[in-house]
Amino acid sequence: MCGITIKDSERRSRRLRRFFASAGLAALVLSATAGAGSALEFPHFTTRGSGDTLYAVGAAGPTPAWIEFCTQRPQECAHNPSEPDTIVLDQAIWKLIVDVNEQVNKEIAPVTDQDHWGVADRWDYPDDGMGDCEDIQLLKRRRLTQAGLPQRALRMTVVIDELGAGHAVLMARTDRGDYILDNKRNAVLPWQQTGYRYVKREGSDGTDWVWLGNQAGPVATATK
Repeated sequence: MCGITIKDSERRSRRLRRFFASAGLAALVLSATAGAGSALEFPHFTTRGSGDTLYAVGAAGPTPAWIEFCTQRPQECAHNPSEPDTIVLDQAIWKLIVDVNEQVNKEIAPVTDQDHWGVADRWDYPDDGMGDCEDIQLLKRRRLTQAGLPQRALRMTVVIDELGAGHAVLMARTDRGDYILDNKRNAVLPWQQTGYRYVKREGSDGTDWVWLGNQAGPVATATK
Protein backbone atom coordinates (compact mmCIF):
# COMPACT_ATOMS: atom_id res chain seq x y z
CA MET A 1 0.00 0.00 0.00
CA CYS A 2 2.48 2.64 1.17
CA GLY A 3 4.38 4.34 -1.58
CA ILE A 4 2.71 2.28 -4.31
CA THR A 5 1.61 4.69 -7.00
CA ILE A 6 -1.88 4.17 -8.34
CA LYS A 7 -2.48 3.05 -11.93
CA ASP A 8 -1.50 5.48 -14.65
CA SER A 9 0.91 6.58 -11.96
CA GLU A 10 3.28 9.04 -13.53
CA ARG A 11 0.66 11.05 -15.39
CA ARG A 12 -1.77 11.04 -12.47
CA SER A 13 0.96 11.83 -9.96
CA ARG A 14 2.04 14.89 -11.94
CA ARG A 15 -1.59 16.03 -12.08
CA LEU A 16 -2.05 15.57 -8.36
CA ARG A 17 1.21 17.35 -7.55
CA ARG A 18 0.09 20.33 -9.62
CA PHE A 19 -3.24 20.26 -7.79
CA PHE A 20 -1.62 20.13 -4.35
CA ALA A 21 0.83 22.87 -5.25
CA SER A 22 -1.87 25.18 -6.60
CA ALA A 23 -4.05 24.57 -3.56
CA GLY A 24 -1.23 25.14 -1.12
CA LEU A 25 -1.77 21.67 0.31
CA ALA A 26 1.74 20.36 -0.29
CA ALA A 27 3.11 23.11 1.94
CA LEU A 28 0.56 22.20 4.57
CA VAL A 29 1.67 18.57 4.57
CA LEU A 30 5.32 19.54 4.93
CA SER A 31 4.67 22.03 7.70
CA ALA A 32 2.49 19.57 9.59
CA THR A 33 5.23 16.94 9.33
CA ALA A 34 7.89 19.36 10.55
CA GLY A 35 5.99 20.43 13.67
CA ALA A 36 2.83 19.69 15.54
CA GLY A 37 1.81 23.25 16.43
CA SER A 38 -1.76 23.79 17.51
CA ALA A 39 -2.83 20.46 15.97
CA LEU A 40 -1.66 18.72 19.16
CA GLU A 41 -3.77 20.96 21.35
CA PHE A 42 -7.15 19.76 22.54
CA PRO A 43 -9.91 20.92 20.16
CA HIS A 44 -11.77 23.56 22.14
CA PHE A 45 -14.86 23.89 19.95
CA THR A 46 -17.94 22.17 21.30
CA THR A 47 -19.97 21.29 18.21
CA ARG A 48 -19.15 19.75 14.88
CA GLY A 49 -19.45 21.68 11.67
CA SER A 50 -20.74 20.16 8.44
CA GLY A 51 -17.21 19.66 7.11
CA ASP A 52 -15.72 18.10 10.23
CA THR A 53 -17.09 14.62 9.55
CA LEU A 54 -16.21 12.66 6.42
CA TYR A 55 -19.34 10.90 5.19
CA ALA A 56 -19.45 7.81 3.01
CA VAL A 57 -20.93 8.10 -0.46
CA GLY A 58 -21.33 4.42 -1.30
CA ALA A 59 -20.03 0.89 -0.86
CA ALA A 60 -16.42 -0.11 -1.52
CA GLY A 61 -14.42 -3.30 -1.59
CA PRO A 62 -11.51 -3.78 0.80
CA THR A 63 -8.01 -4.47 -0.46
CA PRO A 64 -7.08 -8.16 -0.96
CA ALA A 65 -4.46 -7.76 1.77
CA TRP A 66 -7.18 -6.64 4.21
CA ILE A 67 -9.27 -9.71 3.37
CA GLU A 68 -6.26 -11.92 4.07
CA PHE A 69 -5.59 -10.10 7.35
CA CYS A 70 -9.21 -10.61 8.45
CA THR A 71 -9.08 -14.28 7.50
CA GLN A 72 -6.05 -14.77 9.72
CA ARG A 73 -7.27 -12.48 12.54
CA PRO A 74 -11.10 -12.42 12.36
CA GLN A 75 -11.43 -10.86 15.80
CA GLU A 76 -9.62 -7.76 14.52
CA CYS A 77 -12.24 -7.21 11.83
CA ALA A 78 -15.39 -8.18 13.72
CA HIS A 79 -18.25 -5.69 13.93
CA ASN A 80 -19.70 -4.98 17.36
CA PRO A 81 -22.90 -2.90 16.99
CA SER A 82 -23.05 -2.34 20.75
CA GLU A 83 -19.93 -0.17 20.59
CA PRO A 84 -20.31 3.58 19.97
CA ASP A 85 -19.31 4.69 16.49
CA THR A 86 -17.81 7.94 17.76
CA ILE A 87 -15.39 8.78 20.56
CA VAL A 88 -16.45 11.42 23.08
CA LEU A 89 -13.34 13.56 23.35
CA ASP A 90 -12.01 15.05 26.54
CA GLN A 91 -8.53 16.19 27.51
CA ALA A 92 -7.43 12.73 28.69
CA ILE A 93 -8.66 10.86 25.62
CA TRP A 94 -7.18 13.45 23.27
CA LYS A 95 -3.80 13.10 25.02
CA LEU A 96 -4.07 9.31 24.72
CA ILE A 97 -4.68 9.51 20.97
CA VAL A 98 -1.83 11.97 20.41
CA ASP A 99 0.58 10.02 22.62
CA VAL A 100 -0.15 6.68 20.94
CA ASN A 101 0.30 8.22 17.50
CA GLU A 102 3.69 9.66 18.43
CA GLN A 103 4.91 6.64 20.39
CA VAL A 104 4.17 4.13 17.65
CA ASN A 105 5.71 6.39 15.02
CA LYS A 106 8.92 6.44 17.07
CA GLU A 107 8.93 2.72 17.84
CA ILE A 108 8.35 1.24 14.37
CA ALA A 109 10.96 1.52 11.66
CA PRO A 110 9.32 2.16 8.27
CA VAL A 111 9.98 -0.55 5.69
CA THR A 112 8.13 -1.64 2.56
CA ASP A 113 6.16 -4.86 2.48
CA GLN A 114 8.45 -6.13 -0.27
CA ASP A 115 11.54 -5.65 1.90
CA HIS A 116 9.76 -6.80 5.07
CA TRP A 117 7.64 -9.72 3.95
CA GLY A 118 8.77 -10.35 0.39
CA VAL A 119 5.31 -9.49 -1.03
CA ALA A 120 3.84 -6.36 -2.63
CA ASP A 121 1.11 -5.76 -0.04
CA ARG A 122 0.50 -7.36 3.35
CA TRP A 123 -1.42 -5.96 6.33
CA ASP A 124 -0.16 -7.22 9.69
CA TYR A 125 1.12 -6.11 13.08
CA PRO A 126 4.73 -4.86 13.14
CA ASP A 127 5.63 -7.06 16.10
CA ASP A 128 9.28 -7.20 15.03
CA GLY A 129 9.61 -3.40 15.17
CA MET A 130 9.29 -2.87 11.42
CA GLY A 131 6.31 -2.14 9.19
CA ASP A 132 4.76 0.07 6.56
CA CYS A 133 1.88 2.51 6.88
CA GLU A 134 -1.00 0.08 7.39
CA ASP A 135 0.98 -2.06 9.85
CA ILE A 136 1.77 1.04 11.91
CA GLN A 137 -1.87 2.19 11.95
CA LEU A 138 -3.06 -1.30 12.95
CA LEU A 139 -0.75 -1.19 15.96
CA LYS A 140 -2.09 2.25 16.94
CA ARG A 141 -5.63 0.92 16.75
CA ARG A 142 -4.77 -2.10 18.88
CA ARG A 143 -3.20 0.08 21.57
CA LEU A 144 -6.11 2.50 21.60
CA THR A 145 -8.68 -0.29 21.88
CA GLN A 146 -6.64 -1.92 24.64
CA ALA A 147 -6.83 1.43 26.42
CA GLY A 148 -10.63 1.31 26.20
CA LEU A 149 -11.55 3.21 23.04
CA PRO A 150 -14.18 1.61 20.77
CA GLN A 151 -12.75 -0.13 17.74
CA ARG A 152 -15.90 0.76 15.82
CA ALA A 153 -14.81 4.43 15.98
CA LEU A 154 -11.23 3.70 14.83
CA ARG A 155 -11.37 3.05 11.11
CA MET A 156 -8.57 1.97 8.78
CA THR A 157 -8.66 4.34 5.82
CA VAL A 158 -7.09 4.41 2.35
CA VAL A 159 -6.03 7.78 0.94
CA ILE A 160 -4.06 9.23 -1.93
CA ASP A 161 -1.14 11.13 -0.46
CA GLU A 162 0.61 14.31 -1.56
CA LEU A 163 2.67 12.36 -4.11
CA GLY A 164 -0.29 10.64 -5.69
CA ALA A 165 0.50 7.30 -4.05
CA GLY A 166 -1.72 4.95 -2.06
CA HIS A 167 -1.37 5.40 1.70
CA ALA A 168 -3.13 4.04 4.81
CA VAL A 169 -4.08 6.11 7.87
CA LEU A 170 -6.20 5.55 10.96
CA MET A 171 -9.34 7.68 11.26
CA ALA A 172 -10.59 8.43 14.77
CA ARG A 173 -14.27 9.35 14.48
CA THR A 174 -15.15 11.66 17.37
CA ASP A 175 -17.88 13.97 18.57
CA ARG A 176 -15.63 16.84 17.44
CA GLY A 177 -15.01 15.54 13.94
CA ASP A 178 -12.83 12.95 12.21
CA TYR A 179 -9.13 13.01 13.09
CA ILE A 180 -6.24 11.29 11.33
CA LEU A 181 -3.41 9.31 12.91
CA ASP A 182 -0.58 9.03 10.41
CA ASN A 183 2.95 7.64 10.40
CA LYS A 184 4.10 10.61 8.29
CA ARG A 185 3.58 13.08 11.14
CA ASN A 186 3.12 13.19 14.89
CA ALA A 187 0.39 15.81 14.69
CA VAL A 188 -3.14 14.39 14.83
CA LEU A 189 -5.00 16.51 12.29
CA PRO A 190 -8.63 16.98 11.27
CA TRP A 191 -9.18 14.96 8.10
CA GLN A 192 -9.56 18.05 5.93
CA GLN A 193 -6.18 19.47 6.99
CA THR A 194 -3.98 16.57 5.91
CA GLY A 195 -3.75 17.41 2.21
CA TYR A 196 -4.88 13.88 1.32
CA ARG A 197 -7.71 12.66 -0.87
CA TYR A 198 -9.89 10.10 0.88
CA VAL A 199 -10.73 6.96 -1.10
CA LYS A 200 -12.36 4.43 1.26
CA ARG A 201 -12.43 3.19 4.85
CA GLU A 202 -13.89 0.51 7.05
CA GLY A 203 -17.59 1.04 7.54
CA SER A 204 -19.09 1.72 10.96
CA ASP A 205 -22.25 -0.31 10.43
CA GLY A 206 -20.76 -3.65 9.42
CA THR A 207 -17.65 -5.36 8.13
CA ASP A 208 -17.97 -3.88 4.63
CA TRP A 209 -15.87 -0.92 3.54
CA VAL A 210 -17.36 2.36 2.35
CA TRP A 211 -16.42 4.62 -0.55
CA LEU A 212 -15.36 8.18 0.32
CA GLY A 213 -15.33 9.44 -3.24
CA ASN A 214 -11.75 10.79 -3.37
CA GLN A 215 -12.91 13.66 -1.20
CA ALA A 216 -10.45 16.35 -0.15
CA GLY A 217 -10.89 19.08 2.41
CA PRO A 218 -11.90 22.52 1.18
CA VAL A 219 -8.87 24.64 0.33
CA ALA A 220 -9.98 27.47 2.62
CA THR A 221 -10.03 25.10 5.57
CA ALA A 222 -6.93 23.15 4.69
CA THR A 223 -4.72 26.18 4.28
CA LYS A 224 -5.65 28.03 7.47
